Order: sequence, then C-alpha cells, then structure tokens
Amino acid sequence: MFSGKSEELIRRITRYSIARIPTQTFKPVIDVRFATHEVVSHSSLSTAAEPVATSEELLAKVKAATVVVGIDEAQFFDRGLVEVVDRLAAAGKKVIVAGLDLDYLGRPFEPIPTLMLRAEYVTKSLAVCHRCGGAGMFTQRVIQSDELVVLGAEGAYESRCRRCYDPSEGQQARLDIGG
Repeated sequence: MFSGKSEELIRRITRYSIARIPTQTFKPVIDVRFATHEVVSHSSLSTAAEPVATSEELLAKVKAATVVVGIDEAQFFDRGLVEVVDRLAAAGKKVIVAGLDLDYLGRPFEPIPTLMLRAEYVTKSLAVCHRCGGAGMFTQRVIQSDELVVLGAEGAYESRCRRCYDPSEGQQARLDIGG
C-alpha cells in the first residue's frame, strides 16, 4: 500500500493511450474506494477502468482490438486470474498487473506471487515506512478485524519496514478487548 502501484499502472496505460495503442483497464468490482469506473491513485491520478467480478468476466470483456490490458488491485481477483493473464499474453496482448504481493499478516497474497513467477518483467514498488521512513514493504493493519480484506476503511493500514512491522499488532488489540 502507498507504494505507487496504481500510479505506475496509470502512467503506463496513459503512455500507450497517448501513442494511440488500444488499451483497456480493469479493476475488481469490490474496489469502490475512489471511483467505480476509474483506477485512482492516492495522488489523484486516474484512468478509466471497467469493474469486473471475476477473472473470467475480465477475459470476456477484453476486446479483440485491445493491445494492452491493465489490471489494478489484482490481489482481489480469484486465482483464475493467472490463467487469464497467461491466455491474454499468449494471444499477443501486453498485460500490466498491479497488486499487493503480501497480505497484512505478511503471507503471500495470491494470485500476485504466482503472476510474478510467470511474468517476463516484475517491478516491485516499495512504500515509505509510516514510522521510520525506511523501505515500507509490509502492510500493517492498524484497526481491528478478522477479515482478510478490509477495503475502503480510512486509516486502516500503514506501510511499514521490516523492523517496524508487527503482524501481531492487530491481533494484540483483539486479545486486549476480549479480556
């Protein structure tokens, strides 16, 4: 989070659009934090996007003329996204995927790790640790929830470096409340 993943996706899609190369961008239908039909970065950059519920729906909506496919918040898609991306790439489409590789507990956040293994190029963007300013590669949940995904909650997450990250921080809060 806060590492510029969506911003980089927007930048790349915009460059192709400027060159008049047909693009389509998709986002998970559950991501309604900033806009329903746009990918919007924390710095307010945006590009049009089609919200889809599943990887199969995404595949069905890709037009034959599309050359570049952008996919934002890919960690919120089902594991079928790996096959869909493989099929698109095999069909000659350039696919640009943005998403978190680790969940708030520091575990692999599928399908991103599998997509990374199959990608020709991987750019790992790191945020700035909210505590010390170091390389923030972890997502620290700072609110209480047992859900894997807490979407749209303002102030629910911070980026943290390896030293400042504590996956038990949210767990401890729950234990304290439970008595």
